[in-house]
Amino acid sequence: MSELDELMRAFGEAGGDKGVLADAGTAHLVASGHKILSARDIPGLEVKAKETMSGISARVTVKAGVKVKNPVHMCFGVLHKKGTQKIKMDVRLEPGSSAHFIAHCIFPKAEKVRHLMDAVVDIGEGAEMRYSETHFHGLFGGIEVIPKSRVTVHRNGRFFSDFTLTSGRVGKLALDYTVEAGEDSVVELAARVFGHAVDDVRIRDRVVLSGRNARGLIKTRVAIEDRATAEVTGITEGNAAGARGHVDCMEIVKDGAVAKAVPIVQVNNPLAKVTHEAAIGSVDKRQMETLMAHGLSPEEAVDVIVKGILR
Repeated sequence: MSELDELMRAFGEAGGDKGVLADAGTAHLVASGHKILSARDIPGLEVKAKETMSGISARVTVKAGVKVKNPVHMCFGVLHKKGTQKIKMDVRLEPGSSAHFIAHCIFPKAEKVRHLMDAVVDIGEGAEMRYSETHFHGLFGGIEVIPKSRVTVHRNGRFFSDFTLTSGRVGKLALDYTVEAGEDSVVELAARVFGHAVDDVRIRDRVVLSGRNARGLIKTRVAIEDRATAEVTGITEGNAAGARGHVDCMEIVKDGAVAKAVPIVQVNNPLAKVTHEAAIGSVDKRQMETLMAHGLSPEEAVDVIVKGILR
């Protein structure tokens, strides 16, 4: 079995659509370790990727006014027990364009693996980008994931991001997003993570509402059990008249797990408004009792509640 076949098999097991590589109308980029296995651009969307001494560098450009019909698929992974993957991404949506990016990051055998992502995203005036990233890490926990993104959303732009790591062990996660939102733009950042054993979860989301009437939402859902730890920092700054932001963090803890939430709201313009809410605790007792009354064991009831929170 080739490396591409093996990665795509794992991609399918992680919920991805293996048929995307054969679809000439779907842009994609597939990389294993420091090797590019497959890439395709389509009219109006350009993918330029190369292998470098330190990893992989890729630039994706959606041309002005182009509305990409099919999601753009990205698959990054390390199939071996040990290794390092460094991805440098430059994504640009020109004015009036739109695209949905779906990324699967796959590390099924990781015992000593590092995955580093450094992304710069520029969303032009009136453009819209949706980015969905799902991780699959296997059961060993020997992985360190360090994704860092710097995003600029220009006037009337839209940016929606959704990060999910609920399958397998987390290992060590250090997620770091900073988004600057221009006039009349909308930004939504969502993250869902389930940590086990001695997993370490660190999430830092920062939204800077720089333009008039900019809107921002940070929504984080984290569940941890055993001896896992989590620290979630949500930062929103209201710097212009009419700017509105909200930070919403919920963390569920079980066993000896330890969680910390740090919501930071800052308003630098009297006509801006930023709010926050954070909740940390065990599962809801009434929900537990209701589910157990329907025949579920305490363990099964907890699993149902946690899965509901992480949807």
